[in-house]
Amino acid sequence: MKKILVTGANGQLGRCIKDAVPDFPDLEFVFVSKEELDIENVELLKDFFRKNTFNYCINTAAYTNVEKAESESDSAFAINAEAVKSLAETCKENDVVLFQISTDYVFDGKKESPYLETDSTNPINVYGASKLKGESYIQETCSKFFIFRTSWLYSQYGHNFLKTILKYSEEGKPLTITTEQTGTPTNANDLSNALLQVITQDSTDYGVYHYSNRGETTWFGFAEEILRQTEKLKDTNLAKTNHYRTFAARPEYSVLDNAKAFNKLNLKQIDWQESLKSVLKKTVINL
Repeated sequence: MKKILVTGANGQLGRCIKDAVPDFPDLEFVFVSKEELDIENVELLKDFFRKNTFNYCINTAAYTNVEKAESESDSAFAINAEAVKSLAETCKENDVVLFQISTDYVFDGKKESPYLETDSTNPINVYGASKLKGESYIQETCSKFFIFRTSWLYSQYGHNFLKTILKYSEEGKPLTITTEQTGTPTNANDLSNALLQVITQDSTDYGVYHYSNRGETTWFGFAEEILRQTEKLKDTNLAKTNHYRTFAARPEYSVLDNAKAFNKLNLKQIDWQESLKSVLKKTVINL
C-alpha cells in the first residue's frame, strides 16, 4: 500500500484531500498540520522522515496571502521557497516522490492565449516570485517530482473568493469586482482528486504540469456566476470595475493550458461553472 504524507493539512487543499480519502481505499495517508510538522524547521523535518516511511509527499503548506506577501517577502520566501528546498532535499534523501502545488502567478499575464508549461515565467508580485523559487529548488534537487501549477483555487473550506462573495451577499454589502484579470476558478476538490489519481496510476512522467478547471472568466464573471447559481444575483448590489487597486500587481491574463496533464496523466477537466455547482452543494459556510 502506498503511503502518502500530506503537509499543511489544515489548509483548504489539505482538507479537500482528506475528504477524498474514502475514494482511494488503496492509499494510506498521514496528515500533518504546521503545528505537527513545520517544514521550515529543517531538523524536525529530517527527523520526521527518519522515523516514518513514505512513498509520496504532497506539500500543501504555503504562504498564500498575495497582498501581505508584498510587505512580508521574507516570510513568503521562507515558506514557499526555502522550506520547499529543505523538503525537496529530504524527499530525495528518502526516495520520496514530491508533489508541489504552484501557481499561475509565476507568469506576467501578458500572453493572450493559455499558458503552456514551457512558456517563460516572469512573476510580477512577491507571491509569484516565491512560488517560482520553490519550483526552481525542486527541479535543481529532485528527479522524482510533480509540480502542479493551478489557478484561482477555492473550495468549501477556509478563506477564499467564493466564501467572501457569499458572506458579503448574505450581509447585504455592495460588491465591486474587477474585470481586468482573466483566469480560471479551480475547485480544490478537483485538484485533490487529480493529485491522488496520479499516485494510483503509478505515473513516472515527472515534471511541471498545469491543472485547472476548463474555461476562463474574470473575477467579476466568477462573482456573477456564484450569485446566479445561489439565486442571489437580483438581491445583491454587484458592480464591475476595470480599475481595482491592489497592493500586489496581478497578471491580467493567467489561463493555464492543461493539455499536457490530460495527455500524459489522463486527468479529466471539468468546466469551472459545473465544478462550482458541486462546491455549492456542499456546506459552503464550512470554516
